[in-house]
Amino acid sequence: MKVPAPALALSSMVCVQLGAALSTHLFAALSPAGSAWIRVAIAAVILLAITRPRLRGLTRSALLGTLLLGTATGLMTLAFIEAVARIPLGTAVAIEFLGPLSVAAIRAHRRAALIWPALALVGVIGLTRPWTGQLNLAGIGFAVAAAVLWGGYILLTQRVGAQLRGLQGLAISLGVAALVSAPFGAWPAIHGLTPALALQGLGLALLVPMLPFAFEMLALRRMSVTAFGTLMALEPGFGTAFGLILLAQTPSPVQVLGVLLVIAAGIGAQRKPRTATPELPRGAELDTEAEAITAPGVAAGVAAEPAEWTAISRASGPSQ
Repeated sequence: MKVPAPALALSSMVCVQLGAALSTHLFAALSPAGSAWIRVAIAAVILLAITRPRLRGLTRSALLGTLLLGTATGLMTLAFIEAVARIPLGTAVAIEFLGPLSVAAIRAHRRAALIWPALALVGVIGLTRPWTGQLNLAGIGFAVAAAVLWGGYILLTQRVGAQLRGLQGLAISLGVAALVSAPFGAWPAIHGLTPALALQGLGLALLVPMLPFAFEMLALRRMSVTAFGTLMALEPGFGTAFGLILLAQTPSPVQVLGVLLVIAAGIGAQRKPRTATPELPRGAELDTEAEAITAPGVAAGVAAEPAEWTAISRASGPSQ
């Protein structure tokens, strides 16, 4: 019996936000950066052992793209986890979500599409409530950095996914991400590591990014990118819910409204203009790489249908 594709997509979001929430329990022993590094490092080791990529066979362009992707992934992971250490999980996710929304609006080549990032920004203002005078500027700054890096991550994932087949691109980029983040997280992670924490790190590495990647890859084989992107717009809601349930981060009514505005913006970004070209049937080949809009499965060589929205990829980034 096959699990419905939407259920797989929703499971992916649950894994990511659950992993982010549970990672906070490692902050005291390993530091935020250390908890992020150990997950990325373990995931990289597992994938590199499975794929055994051959660097000699890579073209110069593919190698450069993979290095840039890994760098973006490592820095994004660090920025997000440092944000979560300072501001509520739901708020961090909502701010980070501005990155993919902006990419979607820019690639739509329509001024009307800019309304969705603007609406999401209004929601973020409701979440952060600057009028209270209790802004954590460092936390917001890290979340904004994660948003910018997530936007770049999406574009780089498209490039690497078009050049490398299978899991090679993902494995190499995760290896690079582990190296890039090592100066910030390796020492506190290794210094504070115990056998019990090592097991927790292994479990969290499987929770994020291993399981989300697998779920998203399977989901995108059976559903359109537009449908997938619409579901992913629920992510700030999941972040807020897990922050409430696991971290006792209770949002105010204004903050709940802010989350709803961000979700509405994410769903609205999936809407196509009436003159939009219909999506190609699943499996149809695209004429040019520029027309290919990739999704989380792209690093695994999964073809995706063209759409306004470059689907949110968390094959490694999202290592949140």
